[in-house]
Amino acid sequence: MSVQKRLRVGVIFGGRSGEHEVSLASAASVLRALDPEKYEAVPIGISKEGHWLVGTGAQKMLPEVLKSGQRVLLPPDPTSPALVRLTPSAEPVAIDVVFPVLHGTFGEDGTVQGLLELAGLPYVGAGVLASSVGMDKDVQKRLFVEAGLPIVPFVAVRRSEWEGDRAKVIRQIKKKFRFPVFVKPATLGSSVGMTRVKSARELPSALDLAAEYALKVMVERSVTAREIEVSVLGNDDPRASVPGEILPHRDFYDYTAKYLEEGTRLVIPAVLSKKQVATLQDFALRAFRAIDGGGMARCDFFLEKKTGKIFVNELNTIPGFTSISMYPKMWEASGLPYSKLIDRLIELAFERHREKARTKYSIELPPGAAGALEA
Repeated sequence: MSVQKRLRVGVIFGGRSGEHEVSLASAASVLRALDPEKYEAVPIGISKEGHWLVGTGAQKMLPEVLKSGQRVLLPPDPTSPALVRLTPSAEPVAIDVVFPVLHGTFGEDGTVQGLLELAGLPYVGAGVLASSVGMDKDVQKRLFVEAGLPIVPFVAVRRSEWEGDRAKVIRQIKKKFRFPVFVKPATLGSSVGMTRVKSARELPSALDLAAEYALKVMVERSVTAREIEVSVLGNDDPRASVPGEILPHRDFYDYTAKYLEEGTRLVIPAVLSKKQVATLQDFALRAFRAIDGGGMARCDFFLEKKTGKIFVNELNTIPGFTSISMYPKMWEASGLPYSKLIDRLIELAFERHREKARTKYSIELPPGAAGALEA
Protein backbone atom coordinates (compact mmCIF):
# COMPACT_ATOMS: atom_id res chain seq x y z
CA MET A 1 0.00 0.00 0.00
CA SER A 2 1.54 3.31 -1.09
CA VAL A 3 1.91 6.15 1.40
CA GLN A 4 0.35 9.38 0.17
CA LYS A 5 2.83 12.23 -0.08
CA ARG A 6 2.18 15.07 2.31
CA LEU A 7 1.59 18.46 0.74
CA ARG A 8 4.26 21.04 1.53
CA VAL A 9 2.40 24.17 2.59
CA GLY A 10 4.37 27.39 2.70
CA VAL A 11 2.79 29.69 5.29
CA ILE A 12 3.93 33.26 4.61
CA PHE A 13 3.70 35.72 7.49
CA GLY A 14 5.07 39.02 8.80
CA GLY A 15 5.76 41.53 6.07
CA ARG A 16 6.45 45.22 5.60
CA SER A 17 3.18 46.42 7.07
CA GLY A 18 1.66 48.13 10.06
CA GLU A 19 -0.15 44.83 10.61
CA HIS A 20 3.07 42.78 10.91
CA GLU A 21 2.42 41.63 14.48
CA VAL A 22 -1.20 40.71 13.74
CA SER A 23 0.05 38.49 10.92
CA LEU A 24 2.28 36.51 13.29
CA ALA A 25 -0.68 35.64 15.51
CA SER A 26 -2.78 34.51 12.53
CA ALA A 27 0.04 32.45 10.99
CA ALA A 28 0.86 30.70 14.27
CA SER A 29 -2.75 29.56 14.50
CA VAL A 30 -2.77 28.28 10.90
CA LEU A 31 0.48 26.36 11.44
CA ARG A 32 -0.90 24.69 14.56
CA ALA A 33 -4.07 23.66 12.73
CA LEU A 34 -2.38 22.07 9.70
CA ASP A 35 -2.89 18.30 10.00
CA PRO A 36 0.65 16.80 10.14
CA GLU A 37 -0.60 13.62 8.45
CA LYS A 38 -1.71 15.62 5.40
CA TYR A 39 0.66 18.57 5.36
CA GLU A 40 4.28 19.45 5.91
CA ALA A 41 4.29 23.03 7.10
CA VAL A 42 7.03 25.38 5.89
CA PRO A 43 7.03 28.69 7.82
CA ILE A 44 8.18 31.56 5.58
CA GLY A 45 8.70 34.84 7.37
CA ILE A 46 9.07 38.27 5.80
CA SER A 47 10.90 40.70 8.07
CA LYS A 48 9.92 44.33 8.49
CA GLU A 49 12.86 45.14 6.20
CA GLY A 50 11.53 42.78 3.52
CA HIS A 51 13.92 39.84 3.95
CA TRP A 52 12.41 36.40 3.22
CA LEU A 53 13.41 33.73 5.73
CA VAL A 54 12.46 30.06 5.97
CA GLY A 55 12.22 28.21 9.26
CA THR A 56 13.99 24.98 10.11
CA GLY A 57 12.53 22.02 11.96
CA ALA A 58 13.95 23.24 15.26
CA GLN A 59 12.30 26.64 15.03
CA LYS A 60 8.83 26.39 16.56
CA MET A 61 8.15 30.09 17.27
CA LEU A 62 7.62 32.50 14.39
CA PRO A 63 9.72 35.32 15.91
CA GLU A 64 12.65 32.85 15.82
CA VAL A 65 12.13 32.35 12.09
CA LEU A 66 12.29 36.10 11.55
CA LYS A 67 15.36 36.40 13.76
CA SER A 68 17.50 33.48 12.58
CA GLY A 69 15.78 31.70 9.69
CA GLN A 70 17.65 30.97 6.46
CA ARG A 71 17.50 33.72 3.84
CA VAL A 72 15.58 32.68 0.71
CA LEU A 73 14.16 34.18 -2.48
CA LEU A 74 11.19 33.17 -4.61
CA PRO A 75 12.17 33.52 -8.28
CA PRO A 76 9.33 34.51 -10.66
CA ASP A 77 9.98 31.34 -12.69
CA PRO A 78 7.08 28.90 -13.18
CA THR A 79 9.39 26.15 -14.50
CA SER A 80 10.93 25.66 -11.04
CA PRO A 81 8.52 26.91 -8.36
CA ALA A 82 10.67 26.72 -5.23
CA LEU A 83 12.33 28.96 -2.69
CA VAL A 84 16.03 29.45 -3.44
CA ARG A 85 18.29 29.53 -0.40
CA LEU A 86 20.92 32.25 -0.40
CA THR A 87 23.39 29.91 1.31
CA PRO A 88 25.88 28.66 -1.32
CA SER A 89 25.17 25.13 -2.65
CA ALA A 90 22.06 24.75 -0.45
CA GLU A 91 19.12 22.82 -1.84
CA PRO A 92 16.03 24.81 -2.87
CA VAL A 93 12.89 24.56 -0.73
CA ALA A 94 10.11 22.90 -2.73
CA ILE A 95 6.56 24.13 -2.07
CA ASP A 96 3.27 22.62 -3.28
CA VAL A 97 0.91 25.39 -2.20
CA VAL A 98 1.24 28.72 -0.40
CA PHE A 99 -0.98 29.99 2.41
CA PRO A 100 -0.36 33.75 2.66
CA VAL A 101 -1.26 35.03 6.11
CA LEU A 102 -0.13 38.57 5.44
CA HIS A 103 -2.21 41.57 6.48
CA GLY A 104 -1.93 45.00 4.92
CA THR A 105 0.54 46.44 2.43
CA PHE A 106 3.03 44.25 0.54
CA GLY A 107 1.04 41.11 1.27
CA GLU A 108 -2.71 41.53 1.18
CA ASP A 109 -2.68 44.11 -1.62
CA GLY A 110 -1.87 41.90 -4.62
CA THR A 111 1.91 42.31 -4.55
CA VAL A 112 2.73 38.88 -3.10
CA GLN A 113 -0.13 37.35 -5.08
CA GLY A 114 1.46 38.70 -8.27
CA LEU A 115 4.79 37.13 -7.35
CA LEU A 116 3.10 33.78 -6.67
CA GLU A 117 1.37 33.99 -10.06
CA LEU A 118 4.72 34.59 -11.78
CA ALA A 119 6.24 31.69 -9.84
CA GLY A 120 3.38 29.39 -10.90
CA LEU A 121 2.47 28.41 -7.34
CA PRO A 122 -1.08 27.68 -6.15
CA TYR A 123 -2.02 29.93 -3.24
CA VAL A 124 -4.88 30.38 -0.80
CA GLY A 125 -7.13 33.40 -1.06
CA ALA A 126 -7.96 36.13 -3.53
CA GLY A 127 -6.09 36.75 -6.75
CA VAL A 128 -4.16 39.85 -7.78
CA LEU A 129 -7.12 42.00 -8.78
CA ALA A 130 -9.37 41.22 -5.79
CA SER A 131 -6.44 41.57 -3.38
CA SER A 132 -5.51 44.96 -4.77
CA VAL A 133 -9.09 46.26 -4.83
CA GLY A 134 -9.79 44.74 -1.42
CA MET A 135 -6.92 46.75 0.04
CA ASP A 136 -7.95 50.04 -1.60
CA LYS A 137 -11.12 50.92 0.30
CA ASP A 138 -11.82 53.89 -2.00
CA VAL A 139 -11.91 51.76 -5.18
CA GLN A 140 -13.67 48.94 -3.31
CA LYS A 141 -16.53 51.22 -2.25
CA ARG A 142 -16.91 52.56 -5.79
CA LEU A 143 -17.39 48.97 -6.99
CA PHE A 144 -19.93 48.37 -4.22
CA VAL A 145 -21.91 51.38 -5.44
CA GLU A 146 -21.75 49.99 -9.00
CA ALA A 147 -23.13 46.69 -7.67
CA GLY A 148 -26.05 48.49 -6.00
CA LEU A 149 -24.83 47.91 -2.44
CA PRO A 150 -25.51 50.51 0.27
CA ILE A 151 -22.42 52.19 1.76
CA VAL A 152 -21.77 54.95 4.29
CA PRO A 153 -21.07 58.33 2.57
CA PHE A 154 -17.34 58.99 2.24
CA VAL A 155 -14.70 61.07 0.51
CA ALA A 156 -11.18 60.03 -0.43
CA VAL A 157 -8.37 62.55 -0.09
CA ARG A 158 -4.97 62.07 -1.68
CA ARG A 159 -1.99 62.77 0.55
CA SER A 160 -0.69 65.21 -2.05
CA GLU A 161 -4.03 67.10 -1.93
CA TRP A 162 -3.89 67.33 1.85
CA GLU A 163 -0.28 68.45 1.93
CA GLY A 164 -0.84 70.86 -0.98
CA ASP A 165 -3.85 72.76 0.40
CA ARG A 166 -4.87 71.76 3.90
CA ALA A 167 -7.45 74.53 4.27
CA LYS A 168 -9.24 73.50 1.05
CA VAL A 169 -9.49 69.86 2.15
CA ILE A 170 -10.89 70.81 5.55
CA ARG A 171 -13.49 73.06 3.87
CA GLN A 172 -14.57 70.18 1.61
CA ILE A 173 -14.95 67.82 4.54
CA LYS A 174 -16.89 70.35 6.64
CA LYS A 175 -19.19 71.04 3.69
CA LYS A 176 -19.99 67.34 3.12
CA PHE A 177 -20.23 65.99 6.68
CA ARG A 178 -21.48 66.76 10.13
CA PHE A 179 -19.24 65.65 12.95
CA PRO A 180 -18.26 63.15 14.18
CA VAL A 181 -16.49 61.47 11.25
CA PHE A 182 -13.96 58.67 10.94
CA VAL A 183 -10.59 59.32 9.31
CA LYS A 184 -8.42 56.37 8.27
CA PRO A 185 -5.84 55.23 5.70
CA ALA A 186 -7.51 54.01 2.51
CA THR A 187 -5.12 51.10 2.04
CA LEU A 188 -4.63 49.53 5.45
CA GLY A 189 -6.64 47.36 7.82
CA SER A 190 -6.90 46.44 11.51
CA SER A 191 -7.97 50.05 12.20
CA VAL A 192 -4.32 51.17 12.04
CA GLY A 193 -4.13 54.96 11.79
CA MET A 194 -7.88 55.43 12.33
CA THR A 195 -9.33 58.31 14.37
CA ARG A 196 -12.86 59.27 15.40
CA VAL A 197 -12.96 63.04 14.84
CA LYS A 198 -15.50 64.95 16.91
CA SER A 199 -14.83 68.49 15.65
CA ALA A 200 -13.10 70.39 12.83
CA ARG A 201 -10.13 71.30 15.00
CA GLU A 202 -9.31 67.58 15.38
CA LEU A 203 -9.19 67.01 11.60
CA PRO A 204 -5.59 68.11 10.90
CA SER A 205 -3.98 65.69 13.35
CA ALA A 206 -6.26 62.84 12.21
CA LEU A 207 -5.48 63.46 8.53
CA ASP A 208 -1.77 63.73 9.31
CA LEU A 209 -1.85 60.39 11.13
CA ALA A 210 -3.74 58.56 8.40
CA ALA A 211 -1.50 60.07 5.70
CA GLU A 212 1.55 58.53 7.40
CA TYR A 213 0.25 55.08 6.39
CA ALA A 214 -1.17 55.58 2.89
CA LEU A 215 -1.24 57.72 -0.25
CA LYS A 216 -5.00 58.15 0.17
CA VAL A 217 -7.09 58.93 3.24
CA MET A 218 -10.75 58.03 3.77
CA VAL A 219 -13.18 60.30 5.59
CA GLU A 220 -16.53 58.67 6.42
CA ARG A 221 -19.70 59.74 8.15
CA SER A 222 -19.95 58.29 11.63
CA VAL A 223 -22.79 55.81 12.05
CA THR A 224 -24.24 54.73 15.39
CA ALA A 225 -24.55 51.08 14.55
CA ARG A 226 -24.07 47.47 15.46
CA GLU A 227 -20.95 45.95 13.85
CA ILE A 228 -21.87 42.75 12.01
CA GLU A 229 -19.58 40.46 10.00
CA VAL A 230 -20.10 37.59 7.55
CA SER A 231 -17.48 35.13 6.28
CA VAL A 232 -17.38 34.14 2.61
CA LEU A 233 -15.77 30.96 1.26
CA GLY A 234 -15.41 29.73 -2.31
CA ASN A 235 -14.38 30.61 -5.84
CA ASP A 236 -17.05 30.70 -8.56
CA ASP A 237 -19.81 29.45 -6.24
CA PRO A 238 -19.09 31.09 -2.87
CA ARG A 239 -21.00 30.48 0.36
CA ALA A 240 -21.76 32.87 3.21
CA SER A 241 -21.55 31.96 6.90
CA VAL A 242 -23.91 32.85 9.70
CA PRO A 243 -23.35 36.47 10.77
CA GLY A 244 -21.47 37.42 13.91
CA GLU A 245 -21.52 40.62 15.96
CA ILE A 246 -18.67 42.54 17.58
CA LEU A 247 -19.41 44.27 20.89
CA PRO A 248 -16.34 46.47 21.55
CA HIS A 249 -15.63 47.64 25.07
CA ARG A 250 -14.36 50.97 23.73
CA ASP A 251 -16.21 53.72 21.84
CA PHE A 252 -15.37 52.00 18.56
CA TYR A 253 -13.55 48.92 17.34
CA ASP A 254 -10.04 50.37 16.95
CA TYR A 255 -6.65 48.64 16.95
CA THR A 256 -6.40 48.74 20.75
CA ALA A 257 -9.82 47.14 21.19
CA LYS A 258 -8.99 44.47 18.61
CA TYR A 259 -5.55 43.37 19.75
CA LEU A 260 -4.20 45.09 22.87
CA GLU A 261 -7.01 45.02 25.41
CA GLU A 262 -9.49 42.46 26.61
CA GLY A 263 -13.18 43.16 26.96
CA THR A 264 -14.49 43.07 23.40
CA ARG A 265 -17.15 40.37 23.01
CA LEU A 266 -18.00 38.35 19.92
CA VAL A 267 -21.57 37.09 19.55
CA ILE A 268 -21.89 34.23 17.03
CA PRO A 269 -24.44 33.85 15.62
CA ALA A 270 -25.57 37.46 15.94
CA VAL A 271 -29.06 38.08 17.28
CA LEU A 272 -30.87 39.05 14.07
CA SER A 273 -34.14 38.39 12.27
CA LYS A 274 -34.24 35.84 9.45
CA LYS A 275 -34.72 38.67 6.97
CA GLN A 276 -31.66 40.52 8.29
CA VAL A 277 -29.54 37.36 8.08
CA ALA A 278 -30.64 36.73 4.49
CA THR A 279 -29.88 40.35 3.51
CA LEU A 280 -26.45 40.31 5.14
CA GLN A 281 -25.50 37.04 3.44
CA ASP A 282 -26.77 38.31 0.07
CA PHE A 283 -24.83 41.57 0.43
CA ALA A 284 -21.67 39.68 1.46
CA LEU A 285 -21.81 37.46 -1.64
CA ARG A 286 -22.55 40.43 -3.91
CA ALA A 287 -19.63 42.37 -2.42
CA PHE A 288 -17.36 39.34 -2.88
CA ARG A 289 -18.33 39.05 -6.54
CA ALA A 290 -18.09 42.83 -7.06
CA ILE A 291 -14.34 42.75 -6.46
CA ASP A 292 -13.90 39.36 -8.22
CA GLY A 293 -13.10 37.64 -4.93
CA GLY A 294 -11.71 34.15 -4.56
CA GLY A 295 -11.00 31.70 -1.75
CA MET A 296 -12.01 33.68 1.29
CA ALA A 297 -13.07 37.08 2.57
CA ARG A 298 -14.76 38.63 5.57
CA CYS A 299 -17.43 41.21 4.86
CA ASP A 300 -17.98 43.87 7.53
CA PHE A 301 -21.28 45.70 7.96
CA PHE A 302 -22.88 48.51 9.93
CA LEU A 303 -26.46 47.90 11.10
CA GLU A 304 -27.68 51.39 11.97
CA LYS A 305 -29.44 51.33 15.34
CA LYS A 306 -31.90 54.15 14.65
CA THR A 307 -33.11 53.08 11.19
CA GLY A 308 -32.20 49.38 10.94
CA LYS A 309 -30.46 50.13 7.64
CA ILE A 310 -27.58 47.87 6.63
CA PHE A 311 -24.41 49.39 5.16
CA VAL A 312 -21.54 47.42 3.62
CA ASN A 313 -18.40 48.72 5.29
CA GLU A 314 -15.57 46.76 3.68
CA LEU A 315 -14.35 43.38 2.46
CA ASN A 316 -11.14 41.89 3.89
CA THR A 317 -9.47 39.35 1.58
CA ILE A 318 -7.07 38.01 4.25
CA PRO A 319 -9.05 38.31 7.49
CA GLY A 320 -7.65 37.62 10.92
CA PHE A 321 -7.04 33.88 11.22
CA THR A 322 -6.43 33.01 14.84
CA SER A 323 -8.66 30.32 16.31
CA ILE A 324 -10.67 33.07 18.06
CA SER A 325 -10.88 35.40 15.02
CA MET A 326 -14.28 36.14 13.56
CA TYR A 327 -13.67 34.55 10.16
CA PRO A 328 -13.02 30.96 11.36
CA LYS A 329 -15.40 31.25 14.32
CA MET A 330 -18.31 32.17 12.04
CA TRP A 331 -17.54 29.13 9.87
CA GLU A 332 -17.33 26.95 12.97
CA ALA A 333 -20.80 28.19 13.95
CA SER A 334 -21.91 27.35 10.40
CA GLY A 335 -20.73 23.73 10.74
CA LEU A 336 -17.19 23.95 9.35
CA PRO A 337 -14.51 23.53 12.06
CA TYR A 338 -11.15 25.30 11.87
CA SER A 339 -9.06 22.39 10.56
CA LYS A 340 -11.66 21.54 7.90
CA LEU A 341 -11.79 25.20 6.89
CA ILE A 342 -8.06 25.14 6.23
CA ASP A 343 -8.45 21.93 4.20
CA ARG A 344 -11.17 23.59 2.12
CA LEU A 345 -9.11 26.73 1.51
CA ILE A 346 -6.19 24.64 0.24
CA GLU A 347 -8.57 22.69 -2.02
CA LEU A 348 -9.89 25.98 -3.41
CA ALA A 349 -6.32 27.13 -4.09
CA PHE A 350 -5.64 24.06 -6.23
CA GLU A 351 -9.06 24.33 -7.87
CA ARG A 352 -8.37 27.87 -9.06
CA HIS A 353 -4.82 26.98 -10.08
CA ARG A 354 -6.10 24.13 -12.28
CA GLU A 355 -8.70 26.42 -13.82
CA LYS A 356 -6.07 29.03 -14.65
CA ALA A 357 -3.89 26.35 -16.23
CA ARG A 358 -6.60 25.88 -18.87
CA THR A 359 -6.12 29.46 -20.06
CA LYS A 360 -4.06 30.14 -23.17
CA TYR A 361 -1.38 32.78 -22.73
CA SER A 362 0.07 32.59 -26.24
CA ILE A 363 -1.25 32.03 -29.76
CA GLU A 364 -0.26 29.31 -32.18
CA LEU A 365 0.96 30.89 -35.41
CA PRO A 366 0.45 29.19 -38.77
CA PRO A 367 3.54 27.95 -40.66
CA GLY A 368 5.65 30.82 -41.94
CA ALA A 369 3.90 33.48 -39.84
CA ALA A 370 6.74 33.79 -37.34
CA GLY A 371 9.19 34.71 -40.08
CA ALA A 372 6.81 37.30 -41.46
CA LEU A 373 6.48 38.93 -38.03
CA GLU A 374 10.25 39.01 -37.57
CA ALA A 375 10.61 40.71 -40.97
